[in-house]
Parts: sequence; structure tokens; C-alpha cells
Amino acid sequence: MNDREEPPASPALRASDAERDQVEAQLQHHYAVGRLTLPELEERAVAAYEARTREQLQDLLADLPGEAADQPAPSTRVIDSRLLIVLLCVSPPAALIYWLIHQRAARRRGSRPQAGEGKEEGALTASK
Repeated sequence: MNDREEPPASPALRASDAERDQVEAQLQHHYAVGRLTLPELEERAVAAYEARTREQLQDLLADLPGEAADQPAPSTRVIDSRLLIVLLCVSPPAALIYWLIHQRAARRRGSRPQAGEGKEEGALTASK
């Protein structure tokens, strides 16, 4: 077999500005849902922008749950009505395509259309 050894982990990988911004956005999310107070948010945000390494950034989030625990499972059956309205105003054909794609995906999942999504499609599914 292969007796190659793993190279030792680098002592500290430097953090980028994008990583600092991402940590700051996560801190703001935790503040918005009530896990952090305003002084804690301010203190950690300052520390995030002063952090030099990824490890320092991870330490700022260590006592907070990860993203999977924060967000409920997204409902794949819900059509984004705001996007549909914008598309209807800007480009009705694009809105129609968006709506049809959503209906097709819902049919593939075997789900019924939600209220207000079109009774015609529900009638087509029932007649098949």
C-alpha cells in the first residue's frame, strides 16, 4: 500500500476578507434570531475584522449552532410569489415559464398544487 504521510497541517491559514464578511453575516443572523445581544454582536464583529487566521474566525462562531440547525428544511413546494409578480410585471412570458417549471417539478415530486397555484393543473393530474 501507500506509506505516504500526510503533510503536517499548516499552523494557521490566513483568513480572507470574504471569509471575514461571511462570519460577520453569520453573526448578524444569530443576532437577528436572538442568540446574541447587540454588545456581543459588536464585539464579535470587531474581532472578526481583526482576525488574521481562519481559526480565529471559527472561534467567534464556536458557541453558536451551525446553519443546518438555524434553518428549517426549505419547502420545495412553495412557489416564490414575489418573483412571480416581478416576472409578470417585467416579462409575462418569463413568468409563465417560471410557473410551468414549478408545476412540472411539483408533479414530478407527486405533490398536489397548493391553494392558489392553479386548479387547472390539479384537474389535469386528477384526470390522468
